[in-house]
Amino acid sequence: MNAVAEANLLSQAQHHQHAQLSNAHLDALEEEAIFILREVAAAFERPTLLFSGGKDSLVLLKCAEKAFVDSTRGGHIPYPLLMIDTGHNFPEVTAFRDYRAQQLGANLIVRNVEDSMKRGTVRLAHPDEPRNVHQSVTLLEAIEEFRFDALIGGARRDEEKARAKERIFSHRDAFGQWQPKAQRPELWNLFNTRLQPGEHFRVFPISNWTELDVWQYIEREQIELPSLYYAHQRNVVERKGLLVPVTELTPLKAGETAVEKTVRFRTLGDITCTCPVESPAANPAEVVLETLTADVSERGSTRMDDKTSDASMEKRKKEGYF
Repeated sequence: MNAVAEANLLSQAQHHQHAQLSNAHLDALEEEAIFILREVAAAFERPTLLFSGGKDSLVLLKCAEKAFVDSTRGGHIPYPLLMIDTGHNFPEVTAFRDYRAQQLGANLIVRNVEDSMKRGTVRLAHPDEPRNVHQSVTLLEAIEEFRFDALIGGARRDEEKARAKERIFSHRDAFGQWQPKAQRPELWNLFNTRLQPGEHFRVFPISNWTELDVWQYIEREQIELPSLYYAHQRNVVERKGLLVPVTELTPLKAGETAVEKTVRFRTLGDITCTCPVESPAANPAEVVLETLTADVSERGSTRMDDKTSDASMEKRKKEGYF
């Protein structure tokens, strides 16, 4: 059998596998997310929805749209969108963030790590230090500025083991810190939303979704995404098993040579710590099929900031990270 015939057989098998894949469970996941989004609106005085323009926050925004906006009677999302910008985000993503917020007529608040640097509340060890970890400071400053009492985020339990410990309503103390052993039980979807002065909640309506669920939902709902989530040509260099994009912020080191590959991003964050994966997937259906065979989580295969230690995410979350 020649290579063309093998490729045709593989394509036919993949299409059959996609046709057999059920998405009936998405209705229950969507219903749960909508219930939680409405619960936040009812239980808190000053909630906000964390919105980066990435796939998870776009799925969350779609659920919020369904929760509060009626196609015939109108309506609006009853809380602002909040983005903490490191200044090193992919321009395609920030442009899409602005486009989607404007499309919905939502109130978008952007706070910048660079402003925290100017105030002296963030100090880099060296000019090239990644800023991703320092978002926690800027986020806590935004919480204090607007007195937010609930921040809705698109984190999922399948992303990383520290996130698997989170409750849907995750309590933060007056210092913005997460204490894994002090989380409240959530039996039968009964949420304890009581707060002391200065405390707040991080709320994760799509906690129970997986990466595959997200992509099936994107395909079903025809959700627009930044183009970087799909196959494109990019110069990369391999470091520590990851494909690092070659950019002004992540230039080649001495002795390295860039290679052009067909890649896509499974997750999008700060340019200095987010890596693509080799992939020909050019649309949601193809990404769904690819995700079915993935044996490493999206953060595990693409995020340099999670490679520093086994407890790196948990440590950051205790300090106020998303």
